[in-house]
Order: sequence, then C-alpha cells, then structure tokens
Amino acid sequence: MKKKLLSLLLSVGMAVSLLSGCGVSTDTGSTSTASTTSTEQTESSTKSTDTAKTETASTGKEVEITWMFWDDLEATEDLITKGYKEVIDRFNNDYAGTYHVKVITTNLEEYDTKLNALIAAKDTPDLFTCNPGPNLTQYVDAGVAADLTDILTNQEKDWYDTFSGGIFERITYDGKIMAVPTNFAAACVFYNTEIFEKAGAKVPTTYDELLETCQKIKDAGYTPISCSAGTAWCLSMVAGYLCDRVGGPDNLQNIADHQMEWTDPTFIDAGNKLKELSQYFQATAAGDSNDQATAAFYNGEAAMLIQGSWAIGQINGNNPDFEPKCGVFQFPAVTGGADPNRMIVKTDNLVMSSSTEHPDAVIALMKYFTDETAQKYTAEVGGKIPVVNNVEIDYDKAPAQLSYVQDILSSMTGTFGFYNESLASVEAGDVFDNAMVDIFLGNATSEEAFQKVQTFYEKNVWK
Repeated sequence: MKKKLLSLLLSVGMAVSLLSGCGVSTDTGSTSTASTTSTEQTESSTKSTDTAKTETASTGKEVEITWMFWDDLEATEDLITKGYKEVIDRFNNDYAGTYHVKVITTNLEEYDTKLNALIAAKDTPDLFTCNPGPNLTQYVDAGVAADLTDILTNQEKDWYDTFSGGIFERITYDGKIMAVPTNFAAACVFYNTEIFEKAGAKVPTTYDELLETCQKIKDAGYTPISCSAGTAWCLSMVAGYLCDRVGGPDNLQNIADHQMEWTDPTFIDAGNKLKELSQYFQATAAGDSNDQATAAFYNGEAAMLIQGSWAIGQINGNNPDFEPKCGVFQFPAVTGGADPNRMIVKTDNLVMSSSTEHPDAVIALMKYFTDETAQKYTAEVGGKIPVVNNVEIDYDKAPAQLSYVQDILSSMTGTFGFYNESLASVEAGDVFDNAMVDIFLGNATSEEAFQKVQTFYEKNVWK
C-alpha cells in the first residue's frame, strides 16, 4: 500500500465535524479531570507511579525532562511500546550530556487518574501521551497543554510540513495546534482463520451474518468473541459501531445540537443488538481487562476480537506465531441501516506541558517520535500507519494484518471516534460507558440505559 494512503483517508474521513472542540478517538476510558482530583488521590497515585529504566543513564549533567506513557517500556511485549523505548534510548544516547528523558509509566486503566494526580500536585510531566476528544479538551481548557502552533508552523516549519494533510485537525482548537500525533490506527474485527476454517464459518458482511457466524463457531466448541467489559471503552467501542451502523453519521452531531434524543429508536436498537451480540462473548468478559481479552484472542481461546489496529503490535509481540492465522475484516453492516464503510479511527498524541521549563528539549524529543527511524518502525514492525509523508515504508516487511487494515481503509467513506470520547465531556463519556456495561450485565434494558444518558444530558448539557 502506498504511503499516500494516509493522506487519502484523512482527506476523505477527517473532515467530520468536531463535536467538542477537537476530534475523537481512544484507547482509554475516562476519569476525573485535573481540576477535580483530590489530595488523597494525588498522594496515593504519585507514590505508585513508576519510573522506567532506559539504556543510557543520566549523568546528572543533562537537562532532565519527563514523559508519561500508559505502558511499561521495560516489561512490555507490545511492539509499539518497544518502538517507543527505542525512541527514548536513542534520544538519551544522542543527547547524552545535554538532555535526558525520565519515563513515567503506569498501566492503561490507571493512566488518566495518575496523570491528573500529577497535574493536581503541580508536577505535570513535561510531555505526556493523550487521546483526542474530551480527554485532551480538559487539558486545553485548564491551560495544562501548551500551544504548539507557532513552534510547528513557524519555528519548526520544515518538521511541520512532513506531516500528512489533515492529521492535526482533531487536535486543533480555535486554530491552535495542541498536540503532535505519532501514529494512526483504525478499529476492525480480527479473526482466527484456523478456527473459522474448523467451524466452517465465513467472514460476515452484515450484522445478521455475524450472529450466524458466532453461532456456528459456538456450535463447533469455540468462544466466538473476546471482549472486555471490565475495561468499559472496549465494550462501548462495539456499541459505538452499532450506533453508527444503525443510525449513521449524523447521530452525534444531532445529539450535540439537541436535534435528537438519546431515547431515539436508533440508539435503543443499537443497545438491543449489543446485548444480543454479547451472548457470544467469553464467560469472563465482565471482569476481563483489555489485555486479558486481547490475550484470549491471540492465545487461540476465541475466534474474534473487535479492536483497533493499535492491537497488532500487542498481538504479534506476545505471540508471533499467531500472525499467519490472524485475519481482519471491517465491522459489518446493519441491513437497512447506514453506510457500513465508516471507520472508527484514532491517533496517539504527544502533549507538551505549558509549565515545562525546557520546551526545546521537549520539542527535540517529539521530533524523534516522528522521524524516519521511528515512523518506519511504526509501520514495518508495529503495524500502525505513519503520520508523515517523507518516509518510504517497505510494506513487505510490515505485519500481514496492516495490509488487511489498509485494504479496508481504501474503501472507507468517513471516520468517527469512539462514542465515549465523542460526547460533550469526559463525564458524559463515563455515563455512556456505564450505560453500555449495564446493558451487557443485564442491569438495565436498552431503554433504561439510554434513558440514563438522556437524563444526564438534560441536566448537564442541554440546559
């Protein structure tokens, strides 16, 4: 696949209207905002935050900066994280005696809480990773994120010009660029070709076919789908696809403009389908984390995993032998529903603290994340799409799953973000997540669950 693919899909898909000041994506669920983190939370979270080791130790003479990330650079098998470690090691080696990066790591589920605790303690990392949508918005609104516009478009224009067109759209507020992307990914359905063959199952193109495929796989003695409800965004990602496949691209904008209610039949139907599909999840889905659900797939315990191409590095890093039997297909259409060629997409992004005392060092590090070495690794090893145009990628070296994802993206007609990160606030996303978990657990009907979201909007958004 040619490197121009990203520019094409960005021009096609990222012209979607932005609902909360910037775009939407996601890897994580939401937590408290920086302004509401308690002192107790600050103390306990700061104590439990670990600092990763790097190959080149500080001599004590360098200017030291901190970068916070949601995975352990030393213990991980995730290939993207390993690539990030290479970036840090390379930077620390090249800038020995001048700059040195101290990496602050935590697990994905606790990342937002611990980052907010550091911010509340006025110990904000010089650089941190953040998803677009309300997660980034809270840091922009609180003045935590630095405005990078002049740096990118003036001081470092040569660097800025290397990025693919449209890539900054979802991290721009009122014309101000507030983050720098490191890679691009899309949410698809991964499947075990070996299990499909043994079960006599075919790749589904519609929701009804998906149910038939799940039943055939279940009858053959296999778990059809591995999904995490313990990490709520994984479940609400599935719900978001169903909402979009049923109701189409105008749902979220109509909600934002209060031209539509959360109790609309579109959402109720999507919730009912989520409940129907969830009967084919693994028995432990309610408590499983994202990592556990993903491991169940690459260890051959389940036939399908609804995840993003950001999982390719995790899958192949933990079980390289699984790659030849890992296929990919796009989330199916709902018969009589909306356009099935719209994709959930995301970028990972770097945010510079507005309080950093060493912006030159931070910018130097950000450039390492997007240079030729890092971006070639992103595609050829990690299986994600680069965000710059000036790098020649040998796609024959890249994971096989990446070519499958790119084939799907080539027919994409539009993009949208995770529903929980497409709403009016982080809290609104939490309410949506919890409502989807309630549907899955049987604690609420689809009507009751979406009524909770409706009530939240009536009290807090549509006032």
